[in-house]
Amino acid sequence: MANVKLAIIYYSSTGTNYQMAQWAEEAGSEAGAEVKLLKVPELAPESAIAKNEGWKAHYDATKDVPEASSADIEWADAIIFSTPTRFGNVASQMKQFLDLQGGIWATGKTVNKVVSAMTSAQNPHGGQEATILSLYTSMMHWGAIIVPPGYTDQVLFGAGGNPYGTSATQGQDGKIVGDVQAAVKHQAKRTVEIAAKVLNS
Repeated sequence: MANVKLAIIYYSSTGTNYQMAQWAEEAGSEAGAEVKLLKVPELAPESAIAKNEGWKAHYDATKDVPEASSADIEWADAIIFSTPTRFGNVASQMKQFLDLQGGIWATGKTVNKVVSAMTSAQNPHGGQEATILSLYTSMMHWGAIIVPPGYTDQVLFGAGGNPYGTSATQGQDGKIVGDVQAAVKHQAKRTVEIAAKVLNS
């Protein structure tokens, strides 16, 4: 599977989706893929970020993470998106990034990209499934090949058993609830495996 190029594209305000993206990066590399870990640009003004201690700390800590671009979408054979839920939809930062891909979409450069998605919220029913399904709607317009984890491994139940994509719940202490790492790693490896099959078919 060394020929698979995997882009992990995330947005994270306080770090949960960044952590999930890092686990996916580890698993993708373990599966033999060439991996890029990329964030979408932050849209919120620094004045708003500064009012939230956790957001400001994470913003400062990840300034060196490269920002995703259309060129990264073109480069990738497979893409894993990770975004927090915002009222049952993707975060505006991720939405804008997706909306800006009209140029490469119009020229067919998003077709047959193998994609999967992950999300998080502050409670188990805070819109995780709706967020992933919303992102997958965009991927259908792209002509992408969606790879959900389904119920392909028991480790998925440690993260709540979401068949659409791994979803994390952030506890009151700011930490991720449950064994989300194992579910993320399974999903990432599955995405690379399916991408390899598509490339070699």
